Amino acid sequence: MTIVIHGIPGSPYVRQPMLACEEKGVPWRLQALTPGQHKQPEHLARHPFGRIPAIEHDGYWLYEAQAIVRYIDAAFDGPALTPADPKQLGRMSQVMNIVDWYVMPSLTSGIGFNRVVAPIFGIPVNEEAVKAAVEPGRVCIKALEDLLGAQPYFAGDQVSLADLAAVAHLDMIPGTPEGGELMAGSPLLAWLDRMAERPSVQRTAMPRIMAEFAPAAA
Repeated sequence: MTIVIHGIPGSPYVRQPMLACEEKGVPWRLQALTPGQHKQPEHLARHPFGRIPAIEHDGYWLYEAQAIVRYIDAAFDGPALTPADPKQLGRMSQVMNIVDWYVMPSLTSGIGFNRVVAPIFGIPVNEEAVKAAVEPGRVCIKALEDLLGAQPYFAGDQVSLADLAAVAHLDMIPGTPEGGELMAGSPLLAWLDRMAERPSVQRTAMPRIMAEFAPAAA
C-alpha cells in the first residue's frame, strides 16, 4: 500500500522518506503543503509540534523523519538500509544525529535555505544567517569527512539511512557560493557524486519535486 507523505516540497526532511521508499521499492505519494500550512489545525492533528513530515500507511500515522525512515526500512522487503553490524549501526545513527543537530541549523537553514529555497518562494534572504552559518558549517563538513574516511558510504560499503539523511541536506550546498567554498576539494564531493548516480536521488531531486508537486500545493 502506498505511503502518503505530508510535507512541503523541497524540504530535506520530506525528501528522506521519499528516498527510503525509492530505495526499498515502496510506492509513495506526496500530499504537498504550502509554507505555513504545517502550522494549521489540519496538519497539527497529524503532527502536534507543527513540523514536517508526517506519513500515513494503511491507517498507521507516524511523524519525525528518523522514526519514519526506520519504519520504512523495517516494514518492507528490499535492500536493508540499516547495518547489522553494531559498529556500523552506531556510525549510521551518529551521522543521522549530526545531520539533525548540526548540519540542519547551519548548512541547511543558514546557507541552503537562504541561497536556494528562499528565492524560490520569494522569501527575503537573511544575509546575517548565511554569514553565521559558515563556521559551524565548516565544523560539520570536517566531522562528516572524518567519519566517511575512505569508505564509499558513511556506514561502510553499502548505502544506509545515514547517506539518505545526509544527501537530502547536502546535495544543494556545493552549488551555493558559501557552500561551494566550504566544500572545495572535500571528499564529500565524491560521495555526493556516488549518491547522485542512484535512481532514488535522481527521482527525488529538489528541482524535479518542486516542478511536480509545488504547483499542486499552491
